[in-house]
Amino acid sequence: MKLADKLAADRPVGGWCSIPSPTVAEAMANQAFDFLAVDTEHAPTTTESVENLVRAVDAAPGNTETIVRVAWNDHVRIKRVLDTGISGVMAPRVESAEEARELVRACRYPPQGDAAAGPAGEAVDSDGIRGRRGVAAARASDYGARLDEVVRTVNDDLAVIAQIETGAAVDAAAEIAAVPGIDALFVGPADLSASLGCFREFDDPEFEAAVADTLAAGDEAGVPVGTLATSEERIDAWLDAGFDFLIAGTDAGFLANGASRAIDRYEEHVDRDGRV
Repeated sequence: MKLADKLAADRPVGGWCSIPSPTVAEAMANQAFDFLAVDTEHAPTTTESVENLVRAVDAAPGNTETIVRVAWNDHVRIKRVLDTGISGVMAPRVESAEEARELVRACRYPPQGDAAAGPAGEAVDSDGIRGRRGVAAARASDYGARLDEVVRTVNDDLAVIAQIETGAAVDAAAEIAAVPGIDALFVGPADLSASLGCFREFDDPEFEAAVADTLAAGDEAGVPVGTLATSEERIDAWLDAGFDFLIAGTDAGFLANGASRAIDRYEEHVDRDGRV
């Protein structure tokens, strides 16, 4: 099943990769996440790092897929990560239907063959979108061995996710979700709450209303809506709120929380002077 279909129908669970380490990504893929989201916006992750993380996830047993959260909704950044062979792209701070359309265009090659509608050089896909992704022999096409096939088919295979992170984005969520080729919306809870003046106050009425409006926009368009949970309590709360899928924690968070629990358990048995 394609990742876009999983997001819509299979209630998938993802993990967040902010540490640019193939070892960490492989270890997380071994835990049977449906997908891992590699962050390049707020993490020191280069395109080379992305490619190595994708290799690590692909090498792990199971069917974990990789998406990349790009640093900005920019077609140059997007084409570079797409060439690594990922299954989807997430773009931050999408605030209008036009910005969503630009995101979709950046993820697609120009229409080819039977998929093309219109004169040569101006043809669009059946949904009216004309891709602008540049063509190159990279990892995504087995270094050119499958380039013809990939150019013909990959437009239908990638999951394209728009992040809703501001009040303006919430106001435009219905129009964003209705853009052809947008496969999911993703609420960034920290940024959205900060933009509304209630940072991390997730029970604030204005934040709760913004979430409800975004969920309603996705439901109306038949587009799933996800978000990030950084604790077990948040997993419960977000699912109760009606989100369709979650990223259920981050690599750095798992590392820090695991270390903290181990220290707490140790200190239950050993006092500060080291006496049992």
